[in-house]
Amino acid sequence: MQTGFDIKENEKGFIELKKYMDSLKDSQGILMQTLHKAQSIFGYLPIEVQKFISEELNIPLAEIYGVATFYTQFSIDPKGKHKIGVCLGTACYVRNSQAVLDKLAETLKVKVGATTEDGLFTLEATRCLGCCGLAPVMMIDDEVFGKVDPNNIPSIIASYEK
Repeated sequence: MQTGFDIKENEKGFIELKKYMDSLKDSQGILMQTLHKAQSIFGYLPIEVQKFISEELNIPLAEIYGVATFYTQFSIDPKGKHKIGVCLGTACYVRNSQAVLDKLAETLKVKVGATTEDGLFTLEATRCLGCCGLAPVMMIDDEVFGKVDPNNIPSIIASYEK
């Protein structure tokens, strides 16, 4: 999925982020806190947002980019409206969660870690979701699906496409 980030369209987000950074002026660990806030505002950390943070906090852009790409909770690419996570932890894996992940990739026509062209879904492999007794498990947004049968994937996805 390729979309441009429109600075003008996101002006209110930059104002909100600036206020947040100003409120943390004398705090330690301001970069991590700021990146979390920026991602919650914009949904991801495009280079335009990273440059803004760099200028406002007087931190080199390379350092910000390094942090944003090192930690898995941050994304520099836009995510889909619905985030799908398939558990590949031990309990789920031995109960065939790989087949669930493969069926999702086939149904959505994306690779793991990618977003569908329409921007509706992002598919991710995750580690333990804490629902081992329901293995194999996947989550769509905040909804947990347990004992997932790969054959049911198309109908589950269809319910989110409406």
